[in-house]
Amino acid sequence: ALDAMRRSGAAWTRALLLQLLLAGPGGCLSRQELFPFGPGHGDQELEAGDDRVSPALELRRPLRFFDKSGIDSVYVTTNGIIAMSEPPAKEISPGFFPPTFGAVAPFLADLDTTDGLGKVYYREDLSPSVTQLAAECVQRGFPEVPFQPSSVVVVTWESVAPYQGPSKDPDQEGKRNTFQAVLASSDSSSYAIFLYPEDGLQFYTTFSKKDESQVPAVVAFSQGAQGLFWKSEGAYNIFANDRESIGNLAKSSNSGQQGVWVFEIGSPATASGVVPSDVSLGLDDGAEYDDEDYEPVTQLDLEDNSTTPFPHEARGRGDPDTHSGPRVLAPRRLPTERLPRPPTERTRLFQPPAETFPRQPVQVIDVDEVEETGVVFSYNTDFRQTCANNRHQCSVHAECRDFATGFCCSCVAGYTGNGRQCVAEGSPQRVNGKVKGRVFVGNSPVPIVFENTDLHSYVVMNHGRSYTAISTIPETVGYSLLPLSPVGGIIGWMFAVEQDGFKNGFSITGGEFTRQAEVTFVGSPGKLIIKQQFSGIDEHGHLTIDTELEGHVPHIPFGSSVHIEPYTELYHYSRGVITSSSSREYTVTGPEQDGAAPSNIHAYQWRQTITFQECAHDPSRPDLPSTQQLSVDSVFVLYNREEKILRYALSNSIGPVRDGSPDALQNPCYIGTHGCDTNAACRPGPGVQFTCECSIGFRGDGRICSEIEKTRCQLEREHILGTAGVMIPQRPGLFVPECDEHGHYMPTQCHGSTGQCWCVDRDGRELEGTRTRPGMRPPCLSTVAPPIHQGPSVPTAVIPLPPGTHLLFAQTGKIERLPLEGSSLQKTEARTLLHAPDKVIIGLAFDCVDKMVYWTDISEPSIGRASLHGGEPTTIIRQDLGSPEGIALDHLGRNIFWTDSHLDRIEVAKLDGTQRRVLFDTDLVNPRGIVTDSVQGNLYWTDWNRDSPKIETSYMDGTNRRVLVQEDLGLPNGLTFDAYSSQLCWVDAGTSRMECLKPGQSGRRKVLEGLQYPFAVTSYGKHLYYTDWKTNSVVTIDLAISKETDIFQPLKQTRLYGVTMALSQCPQGHNYCSVNNGGCTHLCLATPGSRTCRCPDNTLGVDCIERK
Repeated sequence: ALDAMRRSGAAWTRALLLQLLLAGPGGCLSRQELFPFGPGHGDQELEAGDDRVSPALELRRPLRFFDKSGIDSVYVTTNGIIAMSEPPAKEISPGFFPPTFGAVAPFLADLDTTDGLGKVYYREDLSPSVTQLAAECVQRGFPEVPFQPSSVVVVTWESVAPYQGPSKDPDQEGKRNTFQAVLASSDSSSYAIFLYPEDGLQFYTTFSKKDESQVPAVVAFSQGAQGLFWKSEGAYNIFANDRESIGNLAKSSNSGQQGVWVFEIGSPATASGVVPSDVSLGLDDGAEYDDEDYEPVTQLDLEDNSTTPFPHEARGRGDPDTHSGPRVLAPRRLPTERLPRPPTERTRLFQPPAETFPRQPVQVIDVDEVEETGVVFSYNTDFRQTCANNRHQCSVHAECRDFATGFCCSCVAGYTGNGRQCVAEGSPQRVNGKVKGRVFVGNSPVPIVFENTDLHSYVVMNHGRSYTAISTIPETVGYSLLPLSPVGGIIGWMFAVEQDGFKNGFSITGGEFTRQAEVTFVGSPGKLIIKQQFSGIDEHGHLTIDTELEGHVPHIPFGSSVHIEPYTELYHYSRGVITSSSSREYTVTGPEQDGAAPSNIHAYQWRQTITFQECAHDPSRPDLPSTQQLSVDSVFVLYNREEKILRYALSNSIGPVRDGSPDALQNPCYIGTHGCDTNAACRPGPGVQFTCECSIGFRGDGRICSEIEKTRCQLEREHILGTAGVMIPQRPGLFVPECDEHGHYMPTQCHGSTGQCWCVDRDGRELEGTRTRPGMRPPCLSTVAPPIHQGPSVPTAVIPLPPGTHLLFAQTGKIERLPLEGSSLQKTEARTLLHAPDKVIIGLAFDCVDKMVYWTDISEPSIGRASLHGGEPTTIIRQDLGSPEGIALDHLGRNIFWTDSHLDRIEVAKLDGTQRRVLFDTDLVNPRGIVTDSVQGNLYWTDWNRDSPKIETSYMDGTNRRVLVQEDLGLPNGLTFDAYSSQLCWVDAGTSRMECLKPGQSGRRKVLEGLQYPFAVTSYGKHLYYTDWKTNSVVTIDLAISKETDIFQPLKQTRLYGVTMALSQCPQGHNYCSVNNGGCTHLCLATPGSRTCRCPDNTLGVDCIERK
């Protein structure tokens, strides 16, 4: 077998050598770029020694291998193998290849970890960060295949030594190898990623116990023996098995990144063999989007390949050939089976042939320009994340700073938190969540079970006081839960008053952490487990928490009260983890009997672990004290049997471990005697001095603070619910009004008990004739007109671009991302965001709310979308389309609009593609560019009809349609509307001009003449950015000086199409559809000063109400 292996590697060796010579710019893989590994990442460690095999690694998500699916465990060996079943003892040592078991071998050799010579780590990882990293590697190698793994197996051989046998080779003394194998699996396919870092392979041969000589390592895959009774050798693939090819593993690649090799190992395409990646065949399949007189493209044409004979048929995905002997597989073709184009002098790329014995000479095939495809849906394409791409991960009240290894967020002055989550200092906070439990009380064999129980907490931050209420707790367990003040105490720790140099839980975690606690009651059997998940601040500005209780608690008689003395607790901090433990006493006073109330003292032991993520990139950030003391000065617990509410109230501060009473502890800010308003922050000074400062959103001298604005709706709601700190449950029959985010009455009000709904005016009064029967909601008009944005208070020229903003532009079958800093194009940071070679992407639009990009595709045709944060792209519309071109988005009303130049119409739909409605299907010839003015409710579009080109406008509901510009136009293509300057600008490929006007005002301005062939345009403030077909570039225009100021030409010189601004923060403003869908049952279409409720074309109308 070894002789055959040696013969089979020759062709692959030549492939490696030639690819190395032709490798483009870029360094080798560094060890820091490996997948995270080690005990700190959850890895198990293989027992040290020679020829070791791990216990079965049970997989939570099965993987696929060759033609098998449902493989739910793997085994890891010292000798560079991941086995699909437990290897027989006689096959553990190298020299038996192919083995009888399924095997993935990134570096099959006799390796040794005896006496601590290196380590082997392994784990299954389901975390989003690792699965996304694996997806990026796979899509770099197979850009035409959408793939999002749900499970990743990571195996790392770190600094392993060669087995040298009885006579040690002095040349291998001290040599160590480090490499990694990653198996990534989705429901339908599995891929292997081999990573060989620079200087990671220091030896290429090891001593063979079988041959008693030095033999090269092997990179291979084996299907294993096949058959139930009569076993036969399954298919296997050897990719490297001599010194030269092994030595080039870290220097070359089949995926476009040196040291990274990607293989498809489990899918319908791999039934007869593993398919290696080769990005060299990632040819551009997009048919050119011709000049204005193109015919709609429904199928991509294949080039004539008659001038370039193909010397060896490359095995593709799903090809029927089967080999059982050793062989080298050629890269697969794209699904369209496109053949190479005629040769050019620009790029010469090696293509290894599919090989069976006898071997044929290696051929070099000339192909047309080949691009190195970028990573699909990545925050960035290197391993260092920056503020430019991640500003959205910071709070709007935080600043983002880049460091050598990544970025960190930190709250600005006046706010506190971890930077990802920030709240105003001294401001009261609310915490909402759900509680579920399965609790055994006393000796009862039947647990008390409760689900979906509400938890509400109110925090007076500047006093460190927290009030927590858990509603609808059964009486059978309510009294017995009274000692568990730590359920609400975690909220007290989060907002404890901070002494100088010490941090409460929110400052450390931002309210994003997991807490698990264990309570053992002294003298009682069993224990209680508390699990809590804190998920940060929701869209209402409230912290969210989920709590689960499970276990045993001692029985406390009905009607008893519980008293807990003030206590202290030490919190021990290490990176990402906080632990604490303590003993606590509580006194139970039973209900009065014969004039006396029995009282007993009980105790429990308490320990907890809090895990969270923190930013480790800022070297200047001061370390937290390793130990902090939480002081709980007062504890109040109560169970109300009538309301079935469990209440906990605590007063908390955080500081140093106390021994006596240092002077610092006497500061009124720390001991709660400061007298500041509950909506103010207490600022400690030297000694006992302090100042009071009203929280953001309030005004006053700090002793008395009043809310800057309090609406009638908010006052009515507080009057009904009470303002004692916690939400009380609504009594049956009680109506509580709903307020919107600005404090105004929601236009539609509903009664929680009767289910009836009605419309109200701006003062909350019911509008006659609008009340509906239970279960229906009337379409109500907003109670207050949204603010109309009249432009900025500062000149447009100085409006800053939100950090983290970038341009997105389409280039046939892909979408590129080009970051902006100020108005400057960050050309070196340009990356491919989406690679879809089977598409011809024309129009682009961006949703700044959900961070989604939308596009039109004329090849299928279809309309699709994808999140900038990652995940699979999805097609939202593919029916009844001709040639969709321009696309626009109303981020306030949550609708998309598009033009179709083949069907000659303009349509609207919801963001998920549902509820389609045709707005216009008359007087259109070649509609193309389209844009919205979301705040005013206007729509604008171009029609490049050669006989009568025009720019039109209407309201978003399709009414008030009129021609805006008709004179002196040629081929108006793209247009853009800037909300800050209220200016509409367009580019014209016929007149070669860029022009602007303000709708509603006479006159138009020629910004720039002499453009080459502009296609699409977008804008922000005084800067416009357009794509040009002749120069294949993105160009920046400064409106203030009417000049081109910057230009970007992608590496791949093909035609550019749509361009849009991907803002990291949405512009300010509202329209009548912003809240509650404008009260509409289906489509809400904004108009100036109002809105129209419309039904989709495919709805019969029985459940849809149209209303203006």
